[in-house]
Formats: sequence, C-alpha cells, structure tokens
Amino acid sequence: MDHVRPPRPELESLIAYDARDVRAEVLLASNENPSNLPGELLEKLGERIRSMDFNRYPDPLASELRELIAEANGLEASNVLVGNGGDELISDLLLAWGGPGRVVVDLPPTFAMYGIDAAVTGTTLVSIPRREDFSIDGDALLNRLSGDDIDIVMIANPNNPTGTLAPETLLIDVLNATDALVLIDEAYFEFSRHTMRPHMSRHANLVILRTFSKAFSLAGLRAGYLLGHEDVIRELMKVRQPYSVNRFTQMAAAAVFRERPVFEAGISHLLRNRDMLIAGLGTMPEVEVFPSEANFVLFRVAHASAVWRDLLREFSVLVRDFSRTPGLEDCLRVTVGTEEEIQRFLAAMDEILARRHAAAHFGVHATAARHAGGRDRG
Repeated sequence: MDHVRPPRPELESLIAYDARDVRAEVLLASNENPSNLPGELLEKLGERIRSMDFNRYPDPLASELRELIAEANGLEASNVLVGNGGDELISDLLLAWGGPGRVVVDLPPTFAMYGIDAAVTGTTLVSIPRREDFSIDGDALLNRLSGDDIDIVMIANPNNPTGTLAPETLLIDVLNATDALVLIDEAYFEFSRHTMRPHMSRHANLVILRTFSKAFSLAGLRAGYLLGHEDVIRELMKVRQPYSVNRFTQMAAAAVFRERPVFEAGISHLLRNRDMLIAGLGTMPEVEVFPSEANFVLFRVAHASAVWRDLLREFSVLVRDFSRTPGLEDCLRVTVGTEEEIQRFLAAMDEILARRHAAAHFGVHATAARHAGGRDRG
C-alpha cells in the first residue's frame, strides 16, 4: 500500500511532551542534578557491571530495590512499585484507574504528562486552574470532588513547574473528600522535605510518587517508585510493562538508595544555590521571581521567548520556556545548577536585560529627536 491506516482520532490534537535534545554548555532546563554520581559509587558500579548477566532478563519486580525502599519507609514490599522513571508509573495509574468513561483531575499549570496520559488512555480530563500565585484553589477542588464521578486526582507537591507546595491540611481534606485515587507526586521531596507518607495508614486512596532522577543524579537511567496500599499496587501490576526496569538501573538505584546519606551535603548545597539564584533574579527590576520548594525557580520576564533564545544562542545557557503555557505567560524555569552555572546564567540575564533597556532608551530618544526635527522644519 502507498498509505497507512490513520491512528486513533483522539491523537490528532495531542501535542507530544517537549523532550527535545537541545545542546548547550550550561544545561538548566530539565531539573537534573548538576553533579554526576560520587566517584566511589561510580567505582562500585564499574566493578559490579563486569559480573552482570546482560543476556538475562532483569528481576521483573526489582525486588531488592523494592525491599530497600519499603524498609526505609516503614512499609512492606507489597506497598512499593518500581518503574522506568515516574513517567511510566503515571501512565500505569491512568491505565488502571483511567480510560473511557473515567475522570482525572489535575491542577494546571502543572506537569504536562498528567494531561498527555489522560488523552492517550481516553480518560476525561477535568482541570481546576490554580490561583494567580499558583496556589491550589482548594474550595473549587473540594467542590468538584463532592460528586462521585472522579476516579483519579493528580497533585504534584511541590508542583512542577511552579515550585509551589500545597498545605498538608488541604491534601488531607482532599483524601477525606473522595474515594478517588489521589496521587501526590513527590518527585522533589528531597528538596522540600515535605511528604504525605505519615498519612498512608489512614488513607487507602493515597499514592505517593518519587524518583531517582532529581536529587540522586540518576536521570540518565530512569528509575522511580510508588508507595501505596497493597491492593492498589496489585492492580497496577496488572497493567505495567514486564521487565520495564533494566538490570543495570535496578543495581545502580539500589546502590544509590543504600548510600543516600552521601547525597545530603549535595542537596543542602543545591538549596543554598537556589537561594542565591532567587536573590540574583530578585535584583532585576524587569523580573518577577516566584518562591520555590524544589530544585528549580520559575520567573516571569517580558518577551520571555526572546530571552530564552538569547540565553541559548548568545550565551549557550539552556533554560525551559513555558511562556506559551496557559497560566504561565512570559514565564521561564531555570534549574538550580552549580554556583558557576548560576553565575553564568545571572550574568547572561543581566546583559540581555541591559541591552534591552539601552535599546528602549535609545528608541525613546530617537523618537523624541525625530519629533523635534519635524517641529524645527515646521
């Protein structure tokens, strides 16, 4: 045939997640840890990799890692599910609790994959916009949950890309208000230090998502995990892909999890760098910077797309452009990097904004001069 049957019509208007591989010297767009694994961990992984049976399928449930996570959280292994990054686990939730005739609630602006996975699975998406300060409209959310048609609620906490932390009391109210599955996405838990884990025993509908991609420098290997009631985990196992977490990722994530105290100093250093980043942006009159409980900072600046382009083309600094996202007009998000990366970013911002100011100043004077010349000729 000289043509192919079209895909599902529901995909026609779906926009794929923006995961472009843009090259730059300073990468501050994806909320990654700027540091690689510590040298001693790399050496251990290098030693173990030589004895790894790459010809054998991995443990389908990542049992060793699962048990380590369970023990650290005071849970049983049956309360833990490991996945190929948090993205796979979000997809699993939609496969199990979503689908045609089912309804998921999200709170935009928020992580785009909630809406994308809803569309892919044919799940109806109900969006309850956040307030102007990016806080959750608790009254609107609880009012929507008063019906019995909601199947899943997605709450990123801290929220990505705004860095906003939801009040714990509101999250408890949400859990009490519905029997829907409530996902609390704690991908940035290590930076915020806030978790809903203590409430799991009282709320069977609570599911917590975490990842190794941010604080633990494993974005390149893709490992995430869910904490939930054993009945929820059992249902998710029915829809997950077999062998989705490869043998090397399981081994590396287990090694990192055992050594997570090693990362504490680096996390604390990133939090200090976040303060430096917020303070630096706060000195720029043209910039509105928002508080953050994660390893990134959202800020608003006029003509944000042009600023994003100048940062990349002229200074080889890559940040994330959200300026076309509803609710995030003229917003950019910058990851907390090393001190050198932050200084380079701030210096680039200073130069871009200074040039813009000079051009505007010159334009005002040029216009005034033209008008004055016209009057002289008159």
